[in-house]
Amino acid sequence: MRYDSARLAGSSPAVTLRRRAEFDGDFFLLVLLLLGIGVLMVFSASFPRAYYDPSGVTGGRAWYYFVRQLIYALLGLGLLLLCARLPMGFYRRWAFPFLGLTLVLLALVPLIGVKANGSRRWLGVGSLTVQPSELAKLAVILCFSAMICRYREQMRSFRRGILPFLGILAAIVGLLVLEPHFSASVIILALGGCMLFLGGAGLGWFAAALGGLGGGLFVLLTFFPYASSRINTWRDPFSSPSSEGYQIVQSLYAIGSGGLTGLGLGAGRQKYLYLPEEHNDFIFSVVCEELGFLGAALILLLFALLILRGYRIALGCEDRFAFLVCAGITTLLALQVFLNVAVVTNLLPCTGISLPFFSYGGTALLIQMGEMGIVLSASRERKERE
Repeated sequence: MRYDSARLAGSSPAVTLRRRAEFDGDFFLLVLLLLGIGVLMVFSASFPRAYYDPSGVTGGRAWYYFVRQLIYALLGLGLLLLCARLPMGFYRRWAFPFLGLTLVLLALVPLIGVKANGSRRWLGVGSLTVQPSELAKLAVILCFSAMICRYREQMRSFRRGILPFLGILAAIVGLLVLEPHFSASVIILALGGCMLFLGGAGLGWFAAALGGLGGGLFVLLTFFPYASSRINTWRDPFSSPSSEGYQIVQSLYAIGSGGLTGLGLGAGRQKYLYLPEEHNDFIFSVVCEELGFLGAALILLLFALLILRGYRIALGCEDRFAFLVCAGITTLLALQVFLNVAVVTNLLPCTGISLPFFSYGGTALLIQMGEMGIVLSASRERKERE
């Protein structure tokens, strides 16, 4: 649609509309800041484990994880710029094929996936591994956004507004449970609920879902001792500091020893093979120990600014699909940041949830950068009022 700025200039109040040719610079700058700090913290958190690694994978090279994360960060930056140049119509057109590819990859994981820590969550191609659960999160956002646009007037009905979405969620979560990957299942279910809420689904369906979730938790805690043990450990991790509660106890030690200003970058102690997953899911504990409360608060402030900017971009989108995708990606970012910080501080039971831009992992970082690129693509297409 074209706008006659001369005609609009004569209206009261005077308003001009223009199409942005460049993406949102503030959003891009915040992404770069978080990415740079995250890569630096991976080096600080990982060099003791890389140096002392008894498995021999790192070859005693202290910079092993840092170099790999830096390479993924540079590749992710290229992917961000590529995704920012593609129009939103491209993502809508390929949403369902992308979902199909994701389901195929998820189905292959239990059969030929790489096993680590008792779970099969990765597909290996030579020395490279891919985690399809990260693709599933983006697939849900793109596919749900396209479906909500298609069934816009029927979102309050069960047949069009609920049933197709539940089918997709059931297929994805069912495949994730086979791995098993419960943390990704929780995130995808929460993300699916948020997308349906944004799409205008009736609130009664959410009440029914919460009731079903409560019943599921009751069954889980009653008939699965592992789940009840996890809850007991969460309530009092110091009751078993050398077994079930070991990881969260070490995390709390790291956070507490950081104090207000921290021990200094690289000077943390818990990363010396005391804290498990110190360069991955529990990297925020190392951040708190080395940068202190002030440094951790500054990083959370950067995340908050990025999330707020993402929602502002979403609200500026005139296209419904672009709005839903931007809001969905921003909500996913907010969910992962909140859940990761809540787990490492023992606000929630311990489970494996990575911190965006910080936790070590190639697939997750590449997908996150691609998602940021999609938000920037929407910011290029939105119209601004002057």
